[in-house]
Amino acid sequence: MIDDAIIGLHSIKKRFLVGNVVVEALRGVNLSIGRNEYVAIMGPSGSGKSTLMNILGCLDTPTSGRYVLNGADVSKQTDDALADIRNREIGFVFQTFNLMPRYTALENVMLPLVYAGMSRAERAERAERALCSVGLEHRMGHRPNEMSGGQRQRVAVARALVNSPSIILADEPTGNLDTQTSIDIMRLFEDIYRRGNTIIVVTHEEDIARYARRIVRLRDGLIETDEVNPTPTLSETL
Repeated sequence: MIDDAIIGLHSIKKRFLVGNVVVEALRGVNLSIGRNEYVAIMGPSGSGKSTLMNILGCLDTPTSGRYVLNGADVSKQTDDALADIRNREIGFVFQTFNLMPRYTALENVMLPLVYAGMSRAERAERAERALCSVGLEHRMGHRPNEMSGGQRQRVAVARALVNSPSIILADEPTGNLDTQTSIDIMRLFEDIYRRGNTIIVVTHEEDIARYARRIVRLRDGLIETDEVNPTPTLSETL
């Protein structure tokens, strides 16, 4: 285990009941991720990749085992407690962007701050800074249908960053983007990583995983390999 781990999974198991059949989605996963690591998690369909992502993101809890996130055991927390942890500790970036269509870019990025008890002026200021950090200072008043796919994903990244979370967790972040836009988004992640953030990218695409400094591969609910990427794809930062 890594000494200064921000994430520590200890013998994590997850079982689902499908009809009368018990499905062992995770069968004893041990994983440590340190601060300011850039990790890709890969695996074929049915490997447990999505289940692991949900547990890492505090969207689900394990059947057994311990999950220590930033020094706190979150394995057996209530739904309300998990929601609070997610809002404080984790910034999510999804394949489908998950933006509110009637809200502007600025309003979408402000949403996570509503639960932090900030004034509207403070929420707007922080959201503006986040949008500027991803190169969207001129698109703050635009709604999602007025932006390209790459711009929408940048809004999603800004929303993930606005609470200064411990971890950025990205689920297939380039799945709906063309090749050049995917490169642009991965350049943005590179920039965020170099600023000191911990980034976890869940992907099935080898070329996207190669941007990470470490690649963890799952198979049949267990970690098959966990290796340093000796030749990460590097791109110019913003």
